[in-house]
Amino acid sequence: MKGQTNRYILGQHLQRQLRNAPADAERLLWRHLKGRQIENGKVRRQHPYGDYILDFACLERSLVIELDGSQHLDAVRYDRQRTEFLRGAGFAVIRFWNDEVLCELENVREVIRRELAMRSAKPSPLNPALEGEG
Repeated sequence: MKGQTNRYILGQHLQRQLRNAPADAERLLWRHLKGRQIENGKVRRQHPYGDYILDFACLERSLVIELDGSQHLDAVRYDRQRTEFLRGAGFAVIRFWNDEVLCELENVREVIRRELAMRSAKPSPLNPALEGEG
């Protein structure tokens, strides 16, 4: 899909800035997602889409994984709109609190494994050629 990403996000290289300064939970989860470690799903981190930068996205399975820190307690409406937008674009969205990743990593990995297993590889609403680490 052409023109799917906000030009401001791409122009400012915001995804690169986020990749270079990940939260502890993002850094830990990335170590377990990169290199097709779970259900052979190719996951990208800090992938731009629309007006958002997705924490993690498996394009081939149309799955978005979002990590929420304490700042999200005040952003419930924003997160809900973001999730609705992504679901409307054809994605499944799963969310974890940072504490879940840091304290219950095996449970988080199992939820992701089950979701990836349920979602067969199919065309994604995202264009894999867009910037994003994979």
